[in-house]
Amino acid sequence: MASASASAEQPALVTAPQPATGSDGTLPHSRRLSLALLDGGTPAAGSSAGNRYLITPERRALLNTIRFAEGTWARGEDLGYRIMFGGGLMGSLERHPDRVNYSGGYASAAAGAYQFMPFTWVRASRALQLQGFGPHVQDQAALFLIERRGALALADQGVFSADLAARLAPEWASFPTLAGSSYYGQPVQRYAVLRNFYERNLAELRTAVAPVQDLARQPSCEPAQSLRCRLEALDALGPRARAGS
Repeated sequence: MASASASAEQPALVTAPQPATGSDGTLPHSRRLSLALLDGGTPAAGSSAGNRYLITPERRALLNTIRFAEGTWARGEDLGYRIMFGGGLMGSLERHPDRVNYSGGYASAAAGAYQFMPFTWVRASRALQLQGFGPHVQDQAALFLIERRGALALADQGVFSADLAARLAPEWASFPTLAGSSYYGQPVQRYAVLRNFYERNLAELRTAVAPVQDLARQPSCEPAQSLRCRLEALDALGPRARAGS
């Protein structure tokens, strides 16, 4: 991730890790519905972080695409939130490790699913009053950075445009500018690859969340204890439930 150093908006020199082979944007079954929930899940115990940013399918797809580009996708599992620069895993999610790691001739203190640099993490976590370094707070901090780059409204359109990628290029070095290169002259993912991942991921997230949205749109029966409402409830349960009533 491109973030601020102590002197300016320039990151420590890093190389974006490559996504795991075979990662095509398909969510594992165990994570599919939880990642599709509109509220983004429940904050971890002990965290003061609320849901300043709702996690819609469109926002989740962009977050997942950032993870894919930064090499922390990890097939969509929470393991990706523990990855430090170079591929090592932090032992705890209580705080940003703030530790420089070395890999391939580069050095960086980037950590987490969105490869937060320490200075950037402090800025985001203070602005949002986040505690800990768990998945929920990392998601919130990443959305804060997306909004700070003027890209949240674009993200909500559900289209991974070249303009969207370019706006995030100064924040994540693995994202391409309009010229197709890294904002910081570092290894970068091709726009077409990221767009393909995003579109596949978004399609599955929308499919997963649709039944929840349909259920929420169904009018509730009032009064709930009336004979009509009770009969409608039995109809919804099916013939076997009616037979046993």
